[in-house]
Amino acid sequence: MAFWNKKIINLENKYFGLDISDLSVKIFQLEKNGREDVVRSFGVKEIPLGCIENGKIINREKVIEIIKNLFATAGPEKINTKKVICSLPESKVFLHAITIPKMSEEEAVEAVKWEIEASIPLSVDQVYYDWQFLEEKEGKQNVLTSATAKEFVDEICAVLEESGLEVYGLEMESIALARSLVAKVSQSEEIFLLVDIGATKTSFTISEGNIPYFTSSIPFSSSSITEEIASRLALQKEEAQNLKITQGIENSSGNNSILNAISPLLENLSVEIEKTIDFYQSMSKNNIKKVKIILTGGGANLKGLLEYLKPKLSYEIVLGDAWTNLNFGKKIPSIKQAELTRYAVSVGLAMRGADYGNKT
Repeated sequence: MAFWNKKIINLENKYFGLDISDLSVKIFQLEKNGREDVVRSFGVKEIPLGCIENGKIINREKVIEIIKNLFATAGPEKINTKKVICSLPESKVFLHAITIPKMSEEEAVEAVKWEIEASIPLSVDQVYYDWQFLEEKEGKQNVLTSATAKEFVDEICAVLEESGLEVYGLEMESIALARSLVAKVSQSEEIFLLVDIGATKTSFTISEGNIPYFTSSIPFSSSSITEEIASRLALQKEEAQNLKITQGIENSSGNNSILNAISPLLENLSVEIEKTIDFYQSMSKNNIKKVKIILTGGGANLKGLLEYLKPKLSYEIVLGDAWTNLNFGKKIPSIKQAELTRYAVSVGLAMRGADYGNKT
């Protein structure tokens, strides 16, 4: 589901992904070299606190400056297009699965429109929306819909255009995550919980195969871990951040001061993961037999986190691999795993089309 596209009269099929969050902006461009994928360019810039709050851009000038700088400095090669596909935060998008009588796509246009309006707190003329047919069962058609306020989309587009870019499309973070982390060969009966641990929140996306059906979030974040370490161990924030990165909660069977400090946060994370899966199972019409949890986001790199969660959860849990659906041949990009988890959304955005443009 593309969600929102801006038609550009341009034969060039090159574009790049841009993931904007409250505290950082990440960029990623892929190319094709024959049948193989190539990472042309990537990069990240931090955004000062207060410039973006819960997805809303507060300091336009600063955000534009950062985007321009990242576009100019990303490497190893220069980005060779101004066409961008940008992320939309889950908090600003209404994702909803609906059921309508079986009908053609042409006939469904009006039916879906009114179903969307009935399920969101805005009138349909106040939002941009998109939808796609899912499986058909017992004469009924399941449809996945998404909508976001026009005011919010127009503001994002204006900032991108003032940054010198051409807006090619906008896409929900959850859809981009599923594209980069869930194997293309996955079947609809395979359920995945994508746990994206970011700087300000943790987002949950439940995907049936490659299609996200449900999203939610909790305040657990990498920043909250740092703050708790600083508070409990009487450290400056910079000291706590360095300790978190270098030591983490490895060897947690012993007397680990960091684990002792943040164990209530981690325990709550494991409880929320189980609750999210239980809730989805209770509301789903499908018979869910197997669930796989995929950790991603910068906070997933906390040393020892995966090992801590495994015995506490009833499901398989792994660290996400944004290369899952890409073919690099023998030339695997030299991006460390700790960096790669931060780029899962921007990689998914960069992958959206079947052809990203040939390598030049």
